[in-house]
Amino acid sequence: MLAFYPYIKSVHLWCVALSGLLFAMRGIGVLLGARWPMRLSVRLISYAIDTTLLTAALMLVVALPSGVFANGWLAVKLALLIAYVVLGSFALKRASTRRGRTMCFAAAVAVFLFMASIARAHDPFGALRIVFG
Repeated sequence: MLAFYPYIKSVHLWCVALSGLLFAMRGIGVLLGARWPMRLSVRLISYAIDTTLLTAALMLVVALPSGVFANGWLAVKLALLIAYVVLGSFALKRASTRRGRTMCFAAAVAVFLFMASIARAHDPFGALRIVFG
């Protein structure tokens, strides 16, 4: 499976970008009062991208040697993924006020970007390591 690593990683990275972009577009749409972000077709596209993303991530975990994950960066990223999903859910539909949706949307985007920095650095502190050294 290691022979397929570059292809799996490429699919994973494309899905990260597509998932983040679609979430950002949907979040902005919801905040502007649009109805299209919650249409079934848009949600199904989101589910398909996220399912492919998760599948590729699991394949990468299986393909890579366990030493790559020794410093805990993957565990931190997975914990943040749960926070991202919860914040995203509140940003798109569960928060009862516009202010609440806005705050959850901003927090979800921040968590998404921090997760990306953790993955890029393979460091549980991600971009914070650069800032606080």
